[in-house]
Amino acid sequence: MGNALDVLGSTLASSLRFWRGTNARPARKQPAKPLELYEFEACPYCRLVREALTELDLDAMIYPSPHGGKRFRPRAKKLGGKRQFPFLVDPNTGTKLYESADIIEYLYDRYGGRPAPSRLLRPLDVASSVAAAAPRLGAGARARPSRAPKKPLELYSFESSPYSRRVREMLCELEIPYLLHSTGKALWQDLGPPSLRATFFPHLPVEGRNRKALLARAGKVQVPYLVDPNNGVEMFESAAIRDYLRETYAR
Repeated sequence: MGNALDVLGSTLASSLRFWRGTNARPARKQPAKPLELYEFEACPYCRLVREALTELDLDAMIYPSPHGGKRFRPRAKKLGGKRQFPFLVDPNTGTKLYESADIIEYLYDRYGGRPAPSRLLRPLDVASSVAAAAPRLGAGARARPSRAPKKPLELYSFESSPYSRRVREMLCELEIPYLLHSTGKALWQDLGPPSLRATFFPHLPVEGRNRKALLARAGKVQVPYLVDPNNGVEMFESAAIRDYLRETYAR
């Protein structure tokens, strides 16, 4: 029941944000080196940047920086001069940016090849993102004791996925860095739960850079999908992934 209620709360969070961060329209070009994003899952402004990553189909190395975190918060301050999140570092251009609106505009301009969403909608975006944080009851906000992995993990995810959010929250609380493979949906027929898609579009081809990569790697497209190169573990299912992260990295 605990898992069911948690999934319900995560689904409500996505609904309050109007399911932004679901669809992917590829960026004009991919960065040669992964973008670096210092953020924490419960932050409403960080959510807006993660949505843009999904919608532009951009990957990023995520350095979780929750309240009380000692692993990456000091590094963010050293790099940028203050503890403010989100904080983007683009090693391809040497760009360092605070402020979610500025980061989003940069991503669209530098990589998207198209205009960013209008800033006239920003008050609504911020208000709905703040509202979306409420059902999560602080998940992904504060650091918990953990063991640091030798190598970053990898996560196939898209921002609005209720199940992926649960995994990202735990990765954030445990301050575990991970390469985010944005796995947004490239076709409108792909929207909705897999059972609906299988019923109405049983022969729908897989489209999208990371969706194709996930199919080749795991034999199906389902998120979240965690890869832990430290232990040779690759797995689906948010509940199983959360159990694994607790057992392996939580103290």
